[in-house]
Amino acid sequence: MLSTNIMAVLKDLTPAVVGTVSGDSPYLAFVSWLIAKDEKTLRLALSSNSKTVENIKANPKVAVSVFGPEVASTIYGVAKIVKEKIEDIPFGVSVIEIDVENVVDNLFPGATVKGVIPFEHTGNIQKAIELDEKVLKALKE
Repeated sequence: MLSTNIMAVLKDLTPAVVGTVSGDSPYLAFVSWLIAKDEKTLRLALSSNSKTVENIKANPKVAVSVFGPEVASTIYGVAKIVKEKIEDIPFGVSVIEIDVENVVDNLFPGATVKGVIPFEHTGNIQKAIELDEKVLKALKE
């Protein structure tokens, strides 16, 4: 189950690292479209043709590492694609839901994380913001 600290970090679009399985090897991807739907469920959005989506279809076991104020945790679970494509987006973006099975606190005694991963859009900021709004709406449905 997700703690209140993790829920606070995952209330909006959150940069994180998602681990999947590719054959018999681990595969990591940096994502920013990630939220906690509730204490037992994560939602993330990824390009429909991404390696991560391909891996989830073949093996649904995933790990998500999140970092924020007083949080450095890895969330383990089982993923499923709940929407193949978000309708309002002109290219393929899939919505994935992760059923949380286990949460591991990676902080060690005497240390803490002081903030979130700094993240900002580059390029056409207005289009990026509009895309984020559409994706966030789909994640919260």
